[in-house]
Amino acid sequence: MDYRPLGRTGVSVSQLCLGAMMFGAFGNPDHVDAVKIIHRALDAGINFIDTADGYSAGESEEIVGKALAGGRRDNVVLAVKFGVPFGQDPNRRGASRRWITEAVEGSLRRLQTDWIDLYQVGVRSGHRYRRDPQRPV
Repeated sequence: MDYRPLGRTGVSVSQLCLGAMMFGAFGNPDHVDAVKIIHRALDAGINFIDTADGYSAGESEEIVGKALAGGRRDNVVLAVKFGVPFGQDPNRRGASRRWITEAVEGSLRRLQTDWIDLYQVGVRSGHRYRRDPQRPV
């Protein structure tokens, strides 16, 4: 596996990133099977996993957390997106300080980890990602 720098962070990531969007109810609901897929990717040298709080309403993060339990987390660069609306409450979406705090705490709990390596706003509009229009820059 070849690795590349992640921007100017000093962290190196595999050229391939395992996307976890289809783990859980939105794709493969079999947690055991999904954990096997993640382990196989890690064994092949992939050290970069992408997930989001909105993938299967957090179930994807729970699966990734299960797969990384038992000492595998230290060798993985986790990229997590947030910002997808959760319910009708206007404060449980977007990129407000309040929602970022709630979202990161939820992701950390579901992922069973103390840190996230790359945290990204993932508010989706149509087919393009963009900032939350209700929040000032």
